Amino acid sequence: MNISIFGLGYVGAVITGCFARGGHRVIGVDTDATKVALINAGKSPIIEEGLPELIAAGVQTGQVSATTDHAAALAATEVSMICVGTPSKATGELDLRFVERVAENIGAVLKTKASRHLVVVRSTMLPGSMRDVVIPALERSSGKRAGVDFGVAVNPEFMRESTAVEDFYHPPKTVIGALNDADAELVAALYRELPAPLIKTRLETAEMVKYVDNIFHALKITFANEIGAVGKALGVDAHEVMRIFCEDRKLNLSPVYLKPGFAYGGSCLPKDLRAMTRLARARDVSVPLLDSLAASNERRVRDAVEWILATGKRRVGVLGFAFKAGTDDLRESPIVTVIETLLGKGFELKLYDEHVSLARLVGANRKFIEERIPHTSRLMVETMAEVLDCEVILIGNQSAGFFPALAKLKPEQVVLDLTPNAKPPATPARYERLCG
Repeated sequence: MNISIFGLGYVGAVITGCFARGGHRVIGVDTDATKVALINAGKSPIIEEGLPELIAAGVQTGQVSATTDHAAALAATEVSMICVGTPSKATGELDLRFVERVAENIGAVLKTKASRHLVVVRSTMLPGSMRDVVIPALERSSGKRAGVDFGVAVNPEFMRESTAVEDFYHPPKTVIGALNDADAELVAALYRELPAPLIKTRLETAEMVKYVDNIFHALKITFANEIGAVGKALGVDAHEVMRIFCEDRKLNLSPVYLKPGFAYGGSCLPKDLRAMTRLARARDVSVPLLDSLAASNERRVRDAVEWILATGKRRVGVLGFAFKAGTDDLRESPIVTVIETLLGKGFELKLYDEHVSLARLVGANRKFIEERIPHTSRLMVETMAEVLDCEVILIGNQSAGFFPALAKLKPEQVVLDLTPNAKPPATPARYERLCG
């Protein structure tokens, strides 16, 4: 393909060399004449292992060139990639002036360009930036419609400084957000040979993925540092602890627990977190990340209560209130907290959980049910059908049969799903997930 790269900073310079190596003709565009001159001299404008050789080879074969003339670059290409910076303002707000300015410049040229052009944004932008800033700027200056007269896509990069060339050829994933399949396919064609999952999705999803990656990286670093601080105070080798921690690919380094749903609970997580943060305080170790976990968890419980209050309905049925499916364990179940809060506010409640019903009769948790939550126990019904008559249905866990039963509901009923279920079930009722 013929590709114009707008912005010859870190991302722009790297993909210029890498795309050229893949056989594409690449024209770099930048307002900085020094960067342009360096590229045209076969030199890299940044320090990055392997990139000087790629730029030199591209210039020698005629696959790479650079210019300050954006109109000429657009006229000679069918795909443009925006790679300019998106710095923070003093308030922390994202500054999209450079992206918007480039989009306006591109749009002004597209106004008179007869052939269809595809504009791909690789700059890191918050969800909604394409629809709120980039597309309006393109349409305003071109007089044309995005997705109809020209294509738009978001293609976030996942390259690290000092290993960017290696990361380009061996990415963890390739993500493409577009308005239509044809534009997504055109971008995908650039990456067909790369050994990575290729994911096509909506614009906003593609915009957000990059942020989730980076924030999770920050979370991991902070978590490891806090564990290290506690370990040091206790005389424990935290490096050895974390090495062993990372051996677990089943739960620790895996997709498990990374699906939006509801608050954690049960007999282990709340207790162990309290014990560790209490120990840290006793040793004068500050662990603000660990301290924040319980507060965030409690916030999700309040969110569920507030959502139900906002419906204006008073009859609530709960399907599953053990802290997870397949167990009768009600200790520190966040759903029980929701139930008790609603009960205190005068709601009419019906509860169904087959595992808790069995435990009430013969299970090890019978004493807990009778002594700790007797009021909750009295609200239990014998059949799922009794719960399905309520105005609001709360799905507390993923026990078999709950989701198929929602097909029997009526349009005036509402469902709040507290589980990490990603696929909305078939139901005529109004259905919402608490998180996601």
